[in-house]
Amino acid sequence: MAGFVLAPAAGAVELLGRRFAALDLAGVLAALAARPSDAPFAYVVTPNADHLVRLARTPGPAPLYDAAGLTLLDSRVVARLAGRLGLAVPPVVTGSDLTAAILTEVLRPGDRVAVIGGSEAAIRPLFASHGIVDLIHHDPPMGFDRDEAAFARAADAVRVAGARFTFIAVGSPRQEKLAHAVLEAGGATGVGLCIGASLDFLTGAQARAPLWMQKAGLEWFHRLATNPGRLARRYLVDDLPIVRMLLAEARARRRG
Repeated sequence: MAGFVLAPAAGAVELLGRRFAALDLAGVLAALAARPSDAPFAYVVTPNADHLVRLARTPGPAPLYDAAGLTLLDSRVVARLAGRLGLAVPPVVTGSDLTAAILTEVLRPGDRVAVIGGSEAAIRPLFASHGIVDLIHHDPPMGFDRDEAAFARAADAVRVAGARFTFIAVGSPRQEKLAHAVLEAGGATGVGLCIGASLDFLTGAQARAPLWMQKAGLEWFHRLATNPGRLARRYLVDDLPIVRMLLAEARARRRG
């Protein structure tokens, strides 16, 4: 089933086999704000270096990204490397920035919101502080994507909620799998946002890098320094092929 394009007039920038929306944060917010809450379900993905390397190694999950209504680049490191190699660079719109901006600039007090994943004790006060009290929360168990019944319950939670926005915060590629399954099943409405740990930064469960580090493309270093046990291998080993991938694409583009 093809996804509903959330900003059909935006155009796209192709990089590493993905078609990223040619929209900055303001453009994305405008597209999301203009979409009726009862429009058929569509979802947003925010690939970073880790996602892109994983897709190159194992292309099987590619349809999960292909069906997204918007694909946004969530990596200033990838953008800077691509730019220095002369490649076309899509605007960077991180999942964390998008989530924060939707809360402050798009959501209205009467909107219904759903959250998949995370701690309800932390999430509900966050949304309440922005005037959102109609909140549906479902926290699937660990490994739910390998449990058919648990996965079905999570997908049903999205469909039944009828939320304007559903924040899917269960990590990649589980969140993309879930959003794709909801789309394929049909009958759901609203916009699904595959946002990883974005809500953790807003609730204070994780500390986000200072703004100067974000702008300098060093947010990855801050996250590594604060959580080396979980992220050292990902950032220092698993994600390094992104450099080779970008170099290969630059050479291919030069050859025409």
